Amino acid sequence: MTSTEATTATLTGRAIQNPVLTGFHPDPSILRVGSDYYIATSTFEWYPGVRLHHSTNLVDWEPLGGALNEKRLLDLTGAADSGGVWAPSLTYAHGLFWLLYTDVATFAGGYWDPQNYLVTAPSPTGPWSDPVVLHGRGFDASLFHDEDGSTWMLSMVADARPGNNRFAGISIQRYDRDARTLTGDEHMIFKGTAAEVTEAPNLYRKDDWYYLVTAEGGTSWAHQVTVARSRDILGPYEADPAGPLLTSNGHPELTLQKAGHGSLVETPAGQWYLAHLVGRPYSTLGRCVLGRESAIQEVTWTEDGWPRIAGGIPADSVPAPLGVTVPDVRPVSSEQSEADDFDAPELGVNWSTLRRPATPDWVDLTSRPSFLRITGGQSPMSRHRPSLVARRVVARRCDLETVMEFRPRNYRQLAGVTAYYNTNNWYFLNVTAEDDGTRVLGLLACDRGKVRVVDGVRVDLTGIDRIGLRVRLDGASLTFAYKVEPDAAAAPWRDAGPTFDATTLSDEYAAKVVAGEPEVWGFTGAFVGLWVQDLGAEGGYAEFDRATYQTSG
Repeated sequence: MTSTEATTATLTGRAIQNPVLTGFHPDPSILRVGSDYYIATSTFEWYPGVRLHHSTNLVDWEPLGGALNEKRLLDLTGAADSGGVWAPSLTYAHGLFWLLYTDVATFAGGYWDPQNYLVTAPSPTGPWSDPVVLHGRGFDASLFHDEDGSTWMLSMVADARPGNNRFAGISIQRYDRDARTLTGDEHMIFKGTAAEVTEAPNLYRKDDWYYLVTAEGGTSWAHQVTVARSRDILGPYEADPAGPLLTSNGHPELTLQKAGHGSLVETPAGQWYLAHLVGRPYSTLGRCVLGRESAIQEVTWTEDGWPRIAGGIPADSVPAPLGVTVPDVRPVSSEQSEADDFDAPELGVNWSTLRRPATPDWVDLTSRPSFLRITGGQSPMSRHRPSLVARRVVARRCDLETVMEFRPRNYRQLAGVTAYYNTNNWYFLNVTAEDDGTRVLGLLACDRGKVRVVDGVRVDLTGIDRIGLRVRLDGASLTFAYKVEPDAAAAPWRDAGPTFDATTLSDEYAAKVVAGEPEVWGFTGAFVGLWVQDLGAEGGYAEFDRATYQTSG
């Protein structure tokens, strides 16, 4: 079948609409096992580490939750903002799923302190083995399983020496599966192109060529996917003379910006696709509240063996692959709309927790049936034991509503709803107690580390034990509201505070730029969630009866 015939055939079904994973889902590692496709994405300081999605058609994706859900697998205590898990690699070989991930401890001054770990499991949902500790030479590590049965580890190589190229190139080393260790020499196989910032290596074998797919240009507007190839796994690798396989650079009119960091997958019918990172700014080359998302592009091959994407730019819509079932009506993902009554014994797959796993000592779904009890944690600036249960903002317009019961003992205990980016940028509508014991509703805002009380929001809640709380994003507008009779359908929502600028909850707003050093971007995107603080460690907790998340475009 020719390329034209394949494209025509796929147009008979519903197409892939990009991004396929909206909201904070960066650095996609795509994998096919039989007729099943999986994508693993970065999670940084959020648990569970490494978020997973499943599809049978590349069009519709089901969230599976996270792989690394306990400290045995990942310890994020003290993780920096946008530190933690960077760029996982999900592969399948020898009857096992292999998950390679980097825990980045530092992110400033040209240092990263990346530690790489490898776990295996019979299923993408686990159980995962104890981690194998691998090198810390660089991040964005991946595994390649060759046809001769050998396994290789690739990564970018970091060079922290001032004046040197901090992104020194791509290295490869053999991994001994039986000994569970790297063996032999490290080989530098690719120094990158003039685009620089060479990272995110993935290796593939096709028609006696080894194809090295990397990201270059940095993870912002100049991001790109670069392809190089060699007849020998150890090189030398020649970059595609036609330039990048994919980039948005120079095309500010595109919906999908920051296109880069890609991984390839081949369908059973022999078609190829690229999963890659994108961002959707709210204005031309502006702020991306939804963070870095994942998209998919169709790939064809030239007669002389180079991969191509139409125009070399990301498309909003891409034909679905041959031989798959694509329903005429797109199913509504639980990531887009979900009412959680907290009837399950564990948190659902769309909830994440900040810097510590959801263990029963602070996330309790059994002591009071159909309620989520969150025991308060440390302050908003803490990187050790916060008590924040949140979910990704996946659309420009969305609401999170909850019903909360909370009896604070003093001003050190606060509970409510938040719109959150990182420790320096957040908003928090909360119930607390004043010095005389009066229970009140108030609003805190933190802008680049400066915390303030929002004037004019104080509401006396004397005698009110149960309250409805709402956070709403409407494009660049962010608002809060409350209900004093949350179980009465006709009870009105009342505004709490002014309209805030939602774009302060973005990678771009969080960026720190130091002359002569790599740009320190934020990497995580916005969250909305349930936050409980007990600054005196006095055992305070709040109970949430239900929480509903709804998008509207």
